[in-house]
Amino acid sequence: MKANRLMQGTMASLIGAAVLLGVGGQAAAQQEDPQRQQQKAEKKQQRQAKKQEQSQAQQQQQQAQQEKHAARKQQQQQTQQQQQQAQQEKQAARRQQQQQAQQEQQQAQQQQQAARRQQQDQAQQQQQQAQQEKQAARRRQQEQNQQNAQQLEQQRAAQQQQLEQRRRQQQEQQNAAAQQQLEQKRRQQLEQQQRAASQQQQLEQERRQQQAQQRTTQQQFEQQRRQQQEQIQRYAAQQRWSQQRAQQEQQIQQQRLNLYNQQREQLQRLEWQRRSSLERQRRLAQLRYQQRYLENLRRDQLRLQSWQYSYAPPQYRYYRSGRYYQVNQFAADMLRQAVRNGYEEGVRAGLSDREDRWRASYQDSYAYQDASYGYTGYYVGLDEYRYYFREGFRRGYEDGYYSRSRYGSSSNGVFNILTGVLQTILNLRNL
Repeated sequence: MKANRLMQGTMASLIGAAVLLGVGGQAAAQQEDPQRQQQKAEKKQQRQAKKQEQSQAQQQQQQAQQEKHAARKQQQQQTQQQQQQAQQEKQAARRQQQQQAQQEQQQAQQQQQAARRQQQDQAQQQQQQAQQEKQAARRRQQEQNQQNAQQLEQQRAAQQQQLEQRRRQQQEQQNAAAQQQLEQKRRQQLEQQQRAASQQQQLEQERRQQQAQQRTTQQQFEQQRRQQQEQIQRYAAQQRWSQQRAQQEQQIQQQRLNLYNQQREQLQRLEWQRRSSLERQRRLAQLRYQQRYLENLRRDQLRLQSWQYSYAPPQYRYYRSGRYYQVNQFAADMLRQAVRNGYEEGVRAGLSDREDRWRASYQDSYAYQDASYGYTGYYVGLDEYRYYFREGFRRGYEDGYYSRSRYGSSSNGVFNILTGVLQTILNLRNL
């Protein structure tokens, strides 16, 4: 508002100055010559044009300020609306929270009331039981009191009878005493009969308990006999199955032996080709590593000649290529050793290529292509052994070539794969 007023004041002053200049110019124009009048008229026009431009610029500035003011008002209104919406949302959330809290309080109160009711019911039941017990005790006491009263009355009557009998005749007293003795004997006999009956009941209960124990022991014995028969049958079935499995395993071992010998001949031809190519490429470190690897293979072949098959039932299973395989303890140890041997040989092959300054290529190594070092038994197929050997070799080659310990560690020239990596590769599970 202040800026608009200042702009209006400046415009009024400019217009007044223009009017004064126009009046003074007319008076001077009458006295001067026409040429000067023409120059002054041109200057006046220029001034008027400048004034018009200034007034237009001022109007544009006013419009821009008005637009900015309107935009600020609109922004303020939008922020106010947003704040109001946020406040409304907060109020709604607070109301919802309050409602939830009220509901939870109501639920807690209901639960407390239910617990109180349950406690009250239990207390009432206990009070009723106590009252019933008290009433029963009172009844028993009353009965005992009545019996005592009756006994007292009987004693009093007997005393009176004795006194009367004494008063009357001594003979009657004797007869009364005799009758009392007979009554006491009769009571003693009744008590003895009751005791005998209770003893007989106890004996009957003991006999029933013995019979029940005998039945339970007989049932247990029968159950144990059945379990023993089932165990014998299962053991016989396992023996038959183990014999069949052993025969099948022997056949599989023979097939694996034949396959190993056939592939061994093919790899010997590949050995000569690899040796000649390494000599041409002057990869001396890799050539020494290959000769060392071949020496290890010859030792494995000597061990295989004296190897003997020993049957053992499957204990583990593992998953590969879309199916599960079951293996015994010997086979599981061989697969673990395949990964360990592969890792160690991979490290040595990577170090050799690094020493020869050759490009990294673990698949080009003869050890990776052969992948049979450490295969000293036919508990697993050669293809299975090679698969896990190559898994360890690939990781060992990367550690050796790039001089790192990502998958294993080294100590005194021995390279060992990490236990966690080994378990991840095999993933053996107990049956």
